[in-house]
Amino acid sequence: MIKRVSLLLLFLALCFACNQLEKPEKPDDLISKNKMVDILFDVYVFNAAKGTEKRVLEKNNVTPEVFIFQKHGIDSLQFVKSNEYYAYDIDEYEEMIKNVEAKIKAKKDIYQKELDLEEERRQKRLDSIKNIGDTLKYEKPKKKLITPVEN
Repeated sequence: MIKRVSLLLLFLALCFACNQLEKPEKPDDLISKNKMVDILFDVYVFNAAKGTEKRVLEKNNVTPEVFIFQKHGIDSLQFVKSNEYYAYDIDEYEEMIKNVEAKIKAKKDIYQKELDLEEERRQKRLDSIKNIGDTLKYEKPKKKLITPVEN
């Protein structure tokens, strides 16, 4: 009985101890929300690229994390601290993620329009080549049999 009570108390103590997370301190070099959205966008894009075109990244010797940090002029520690700070407030972080998703959708729409236009141009080119081919068809004239004229 004493063991059960002590286990229950230990379990409750752990639950309450884990429940009191303190908000991380605001870093001195906190990345702005807008810049953080841009960084997270790049992270999402590179994660997708690693999933589909990993060989292309390796062939071009691109390390996504290094590329992103250099592009945005930050270091990994600054990113981790800023991400931790923003992630503590779930509502704020969710808003940032929604902004990232909106940005991804906007880029996807732009690229889809470009792909559709390119496909339309390709189809027109193929149609025009077909039309030219139809007009250039050469039919060999049929030979007329000459019959001797009877007198």
